[in-house]
Amino acid sequence: MSRFDEFQKSLGIAPNILARRLKHLTDEGLFERRLYNERPPRYEYVLTEKGRNFFPVLMALFTWGNQHLPAEEVAMRLVDAHTGEDRDPLLIDRVTGRAFQPEDTILVPGPAADDTVHERIAQMKAWFLGFDA
Repeated sequence: MSRFDEFQKSLGIAPNILARRLKHLTDEGLFERRLYNERPPRYEYVLTEKGRNFFPVLMALFTWGNQHLPAEEVAMRLVDAHTGEDRDPLLIDRVTGRAFQPEDTILVPGPAADDTVHERIAQMKAWFLGFDA
């Protein structure tokens, strides 16, 4: 789907709400709005690189949601387009190939971190260390 009417039909939401959401996603750089018909003017919404980069996040959230539903309540499944086999996303480190796990992943300040960020990270470390005791 890339056109307003396709989104509206699929989502079943009011046009004004859809227009506001698409504008927000476009303003945030996830979609690019492209003219596909001049008379009348009609636009399609095409994923940008930023939008394509969000795809794994969306798939992970979708999978997480399904994992926490009883099997009989799962309305949609994520499958491989070529084989029809179920997909099971996994977040891995591109450098090491290892899966991310809470126990071996921490936050550290980045180059734009100010004193507030340093303090927040220190507080989170102290909070998590309290669970190890």
